[in-house]
Amino acid sequence: MAAEAIAAWLIPGVGLASGLIATYVSLQNRALLAEVRKELAELEGRIILRLNGLYVRRTECELHNALLEERIERIVRQKREAASD
Repeated sequence: MAAEAIAAWLIPGVGLASGLIATYVSLQNRALLAEVRKELAELEGRIILRLNGLYVRRTECELHNALLEERIERIVRQKREAASD
């Protein structure tokens, strides 16, 4: 009879402890996964910033070159006008 009473309390107690441990491990895994995802997002952001800093887009280069040519032509024009005066 005492063995039955112990078993009646022991079996649900073991099940409860097992469930609590599983819940704790699951929460730890979720927290770790969230931390890893956050670190990956930060790393991705740093990589994109570095790439954008290293590589200038083609249209930006073309626009920059066109503006430089325009400035040079303006300076040449001003020099010619100053020399003809």
